[in-house]
Amino acid sequence: MAGAFKGCQKIRGPQLRNLLEAKDFILLDCDGVLWHGEKAVTGAATVVNSLIRNGKKVVFVTNNCTRPREKYVHKFSRLGFTDVMLEQIFSSSYCSALYLRDVVKISGQVFVMGCEALRSELQEAGVPCVVEAEDPDATIYNCPLAPDVKAVLVGHDDKMTFLKLAKASCYLRDPDCLFLATDIDPWHPLSGGRILPGSGSLTAALEVSSGRKATVIGKPSRFMFECISSQFEGVDPAKCLMIGDRLETDMLFGANCRLDTMLTLTGVSQTKDAEEYRDSELTTNHSFVPDYIVDSIADFLPAFEEQDEQSN
Repeated sequence: MAGAFKGCQKIRGPQLRNLLEAKDFILLDCDGVLWHGEKAVTGAATVVNSLIRNGKKVVFVTNNCTRPREKYVHKFSRLGFTDVMLEQIFSSSYCSALYLRDVVKISGQVFVMGCEALRSELQEAGVPCVVEAEDPDATIYNCPLAPDVKAVLVGHDDKMTFLKLAKASCYLRDPDCLFLATDIDPWHPLSGGRILPGSGSLTAALEVSSGRKATVIGKPSRFMFECISSQFEGVDPAKCLMIGDRLETDMLFGANCRLDTMLTLTGVSQTKDAEEYRDSELTTNHSFVPDYIVDSIADFLPAFEEQDEQSN
């Protein structure tokens, strides 16, 4: 029955403080929650630093595969997030490397349809990638195909070419060749109302040309949470809170992993979007609905100010 499902609770003040006290692990998306490009969301750094200093296990789960984890550490520091360590960062590129190395134990090469940062994350994990010399005259009719390609991995690729798509399609004709995607985000917002096509748009093109469906590594897949659980002790879903800005990835990820979820309104999705899913007749849409909504991550600040006052 439409409207019977509860969610979208706007939360602040004492309720927010009580929620934080009940959680041990805080999972945070980055783009749209903590920053926009090179500008931190007001108050975000103070909140994250305070969470860490107050003993919370804070981890960052991002589908953005355009930088290695080391560069994420530098960005956090540059924007004022002074207490963030490498082991707290779980990007779709890092988790893809773990999946290939530790889960499927890849025995051949990986053809990467993605940016250089994705390739470097795989190489850091010891996963062999196809290396090709650039040939501006090459076409799918005459170019060589690499031997022993056991997986095709698709991520964000701002240098996408038709030749890359054609090669990937050829490799995937082998039913034993794995088809993986870092994420299926369809697009990302840019300033001035423009958008940037995401990894999901490239994955969709390759799914059509290959006639196959990709295994998704990043949100909303559970694998990111499995990575966190394998690297931190005592991860109890009931004691975790997932905070993000996109209903179809962050909130669905939380629902898939049985986590409480919180939507911040500083990114892609807004309250009306969440309410439409909440009031939908389709029960499958209810997995996109956040348990809680805050205007911004900065809404956490009064909770820490009250804690500081009580400790003085």
